[in-house]
Amino acid sequence: MSKVVKKAAKTVQEAIDLALADLRLSEDDVIVEVIEEGSKGLFGFGSKDAVVKVTANADPEARAKDFLEDVFVCMGMKVAIETERADRILNITLSGNDMGLIIGKHGDTLNALEHLTSLAVNRGDGDYVKVILDTESYREKRRVTLVRLAEKLANSVVGGKHKITLEPMSANERRIIHATLQSNPDVETFSIGEEPYRKVVITSKKK
Repeated sequence: MSKVVKKAAKTVQEAIDLALADLRLSEDDVIVEVIEEGSKGLFGFGSKDAVVKVTANADPEARAKDFLEDVFVCMGMKVAIETERADRILNITLSGNDMGLIIGKHGDTLNALEHLTSLAVNRGDGDYVKVILDTESYREKRRVTLVRLAEKLANSVVGGKHKITLEPMSANERRIIHATLQSNPDVETFSIGEEPYRKVVITSKKK
């Protein structure tokens, strides 16, 4: 749910400013409801503070688009941005020329951009939204590649290698490896190391 702050001050604007400071947002990111206009009273007596209710107007799609558009302007790239939100998941699809630059080696650039977009969207003033950034169906292609890799390496472990340590991967990619092999009766998987260099290890169950 969006955060709501109620503030009182001598003027409506002062009350709004106090609420914005609490929310750490600008006036463009909130909805303001004036509950009490306030009054100066007569000769300084009977004065009443202005009271406002300020609600954070968290719009994940707009925030994501604004952030990404700024990034692509700085990169000198023309990129079409399509968003689709389903409950607390925000899918963002990018399209344009030179999408390989956006993907990067093994998706490193795409993963980093996804992380930064998530930070821009989730400012703590509303429900957390999971951001999934994709272009040219890279996520599905990478998933298929990782599933095949996991199965191939599992066969190598069963065939006599006993243990294989993969290259560092993102948390999402490690989950794909773990999920692919979790029902394999001959191998087990676990992760070692610290982010962002955390790796998956595939080892034989036979000692």
